[in-house]
Amino acid sequence: MTDPILIARGLSRTYGTNGGGLTVLRDVGFELSMGDSIAIVGSSGSGKTTLLGLCAGLDRPSGGEVILAGNPLGNLDEDARARLRNEHVGFIFQNFQLLPTLTALENVLVPAELAGSREAPVRGRELLQQVGLGDRLHHYPAHLSGGEQQRVALARAFINRPRLLLADEPTGNLDTDTARHIVDMIFDLNQSAGTALVLVTHDLELAARCRRQLRLKGGRVVSLETHPGSEPR
Repeated sequence: MTDPILIARGLSRTYGTNGGGLTVLRDVGFELSMGDSIAIVGSSGSGKTTLLGLCAGLDRPSGGEVILAGNPLGNLDEDARARLRNEHVGFIFQNFQLLPTLTALENVLVPAELAGSREAPVRGRELLQQVGLGDRLHHYPAHLSGGEQQRVALARAFINRPRLLLADEPTGNLDTDTARHIVDMIFDLNQSAGTALVLVTHDLELAARCRRQLRLKGGRVVSLETHPGSEPR
């Protein structure tokens, strides 16, 4: 087993309100190694997306720590966290988050351009071909279906060969058949690249495809289950 790519230790998050503090996450922790996968499940408001944001360094915990690729995020400023994310993390969002003024290929290349990658154009075309959009490279998001937009987002997530993939309800806005195809591609790419996967979902059937499932309720961990006999790929 390799060293964990992600360590979440004792994470808590409290937001200030007019009535005092609102704690949405309490003492949550887990570790994830390369090739491993974990689903974060729970009802709406259970703290799933908050946990994902803390793991990515998009938000700071009120307590506990996150260590990403050996780097304690609490020791880094915002610019350093952004560089670390771009180097090690790929994102897939429910709402795709594509830039409307860029073509499919240009959207895929954005993280690579930030990283200064010279191989990016060739790899971007290869990834779009891999997700079935080899003939849609120069189409804008408005001219793509929801499933096609999510495929672009998937290709973008893998452009920098991330060690960690964070997916937040990636099939939430897709019909059943399209969602099934997207999920298959997420796991196929995850396994072929040996990338670690954190998947936030309310879909228990989808969660069951991950090696582990962490269930939240009211911001607390109520269970952390591992499939019997399963090992990280």
